[in-house]
Amino acid sequence: MARDKTPSQLKLPTRDRVLDAAERLLARGGAAFSMRELAEEAGVSFATPFNQFGSKAAIMLALSTRLIASMQEQLARASLPDTALARVLQAVDIAASVMLAAPAVNRAVMAAIGAPSDEPSEVSSRSAALWAEALADGEALLPATRPLAVAVIPSQLAIAFRGVLSFWTAGEIPDRLLKKRARAAAATVLLGFVAREDRLRLISLLEDGSEAKDRA
Repeated sequence: MARDKTPSQLKLPTRDRVLDAAERLLARGGAAFSMRELAEEAGVSFATPFNQFGSKAAIMLALSTRLIASMQEQLARASLPDTALARVLQAVDIAASVMLAAPAVNRAVMAAIGAPSDEPSEVSSRSAALWAEALADGEALLPATRPLAVAVIPSQLAIAFRGVLSFWTAGEIPDRLLKKRARAAAATVLLGFVAREDRLRLISLLEDGSEAKDRA
């Protein structure tokens, strides 16, 4: 039997009600919920989640898209520094904070979208778009390699951040170190495209984000 909808739920589009319900179920018990349980939690008919998304895998992908959209919204609202390096590092902090806002839920989402699936995905391209917004025109990067940087860094940052999240999802990176590890990964990507003074800053981030540093 579907749950009664609250007034706030009734104001939401059906698609958002289903996603909100999925997040609540993930927070309570991981990704083992059934589509019937999801429909009941959302207060919709059993067929509605299928009609809206097609499958549970597609719902998890939609939750991942939601996370990236939240990162983009927060980045758009932020007062960003002038240089590409500083903007990217601020974007890293924003992205890590979004993931840490609901760790249990977001680990479950990351685990689900990391599993083999026939569902089409745009996670990589959406993530690269986030980093492209942060990088912008590459202000203050080395002029000789700036066009290359603008072309390749967003996708490489997407890969680097996803890699950090995969170890975080597996429990190998604790919550308290997620931001530090993500900054170090971004520093590695940026290292060859910045001037000497910025390179020293990035090396400092690498040292700060190393496992040896954590054990010291």
